[in-house]
Amino acid sequence: MSRHGLTTAVLMTVFASPSFAAGLSGAVKIDGSSTVYSITEAVAEEFRPVEKDIRVTIGAAGTGAGFKKFCSGEIDVAGGSRPIKSDEIEKCKASKVELIELPVALDGLTVVVNPKNTFVKSLSFEQLKRIWEPDSKVKTWKDVDASWPDQPIKLFGPSSEHGTFDYFTEVVVGKAKSSRNDYSAASDTNTLVSGVAGEPNALGYFGYGYFEEAKSKLRAVPISKDGKTAALLPSSSVIENGSYPLSRLLFITVNKAAAQKPEVDRFVEFYLQNAGKVSKSVGYTALPSAKLEQSKAKYKARKVGAWQESAH
Repeated sequence: MSRHGLTTAVLMTVFASPSFAAGLSGAVKIDGSSTVYSITEAVAEEFRPVEKDIRVTIGAAGTGAGFKKFCSGEIDVAGGSRPIKSDEIEKCKASKVELIELPVALDGLTVVVNPKNTFVKSLSFEQLKRIWEPDSKVKTWKDVDASWPDQPIKLFGPSSEHGTFDYFTEVVVGKAKSSRNDYSAASDTNTLVSGVAGEPNALGYFGYGYFEEAKSKLRAVPISKDGKTAALLPSSSVIENGSYPLSRLLFITVNKAAAQKPEVDRFVEFYLQNAGKVSKSVGYTALPSAKLEQSKAKYKARKVGAWQESAH
C-alpha cells in the first residue's frame, strides 16, 4: 500500500506500459523534498515489479538536506520543491558533481486552517507576511483582522531544511528562510497535517497533495496575491494555468555521472515516462505535456553543461 492508500495493482492501471526489458540490477538512491517524495514513491512502486533486481531507496529529508547529500555524492537523485540554488550548484561544482535538473510536476502550496475556523474567508500575501515575518507582532487572529476573534494563532509549518519553507518565505515574506521561529516546525508533513487537524486555532502550509489526502480534516484558505483580485482556492486547473498565487514547479535533479549507470538511467527514464499520470494519482498536478517533453529531451540529450542550465 502506498502512502496515499493506492495499491500497486490500482496504480498499474493508470501508468503507461513500460517499454524496458527486464534484467538489470543495482541500486538507486534518492532523497530530498517530502513533497516530491509522494510522487517518487508512487513511481517506484510501479518500477519495482518491472525491475525486481533494482533496489530503489527513497528518503524525505527535505529539499535542502537532499541537495547536501546530492552535492557530496551520497545519492543519485534529489527531489526538489524549488530549483537548486546558486550556492548549492557551487558546492556541487566543488565536489565535481554535475547535475541535470528536470521539472516533473506542478504543486500549489496550500494554506490551511482547522475546519472549526469559519471566520477566515481568505488571506492576502500582505496578511500572510505579517503573520510569518521575523519578529512578527501577530499573536492572535484579531491582530490580522479586527473583526476576527481575540484568540491566539497556533502556527504550523515545515522546518528550515525543506524547499516548501524556502519557497513560502521567499515568495510571501520576501526573503528565503526569513521567518518567525515561534511556530511548530516539523520535517514530516504528516505531523503538520495532524497538528492543524487537532487545533481549532491552527494555521499551516504545505503541498497540495498532502491537503488532498487529508481534506476531510482540514480547510484550505483562498489566497489573493494583492488582496484586491479574487482569492483562489488551489485546484489542478488554477495550478496548471498559473493563476493560483502559490503555484510552483517540482523537480528531480539527477547526478550526471550516476545517470551513466544503467539502473539509474532506467529509473529516471521510467520516472519521466510516467510522471504525468503518477503526479495526478497522488494529488498533484501533471506538468503540461510540452513541458514534460522538454524534461525528457533535456535528460536524453545529456548535453555538456546542461547541469548549469536553468530549469525555467
